[in-house]
Amino acid sequence: MIRLNLVLILAVLGTAMYLVHVQYESRRLFVELEKAGALARKLDVAHEGLQAEKRAQATPLRVEKIAKDTLLMRTVTPAITHYVTLKEAAKP
Repeated sequence: MIRLNLVLILAVLGTAMYLVHVQYESRRLFVELEKAGALARKLDVAHEGLQAEKRAQATPLRVEKIAKDTLLMRTVTPAITHYVTLKEAAKP
């Protein structure tokens, strides 16, 4: 009888230790999950900000200003239109 009680006490203690370990591990994993969720939300906010900045940078007026100032481009008029033909295509 004593041997059976001793085995049962060891089984209960082992089960209790395993339960404590599983609870600790689940709490640790939950904290990691919450951190990952917070990081995902932070990255989503940053992505939305970058998308808004991208839309602001691609406005037609800004593109035209950069084309004129930086690339020294002009608007097309019939007076400055040059037609290019290929010599090889003109021969046959």
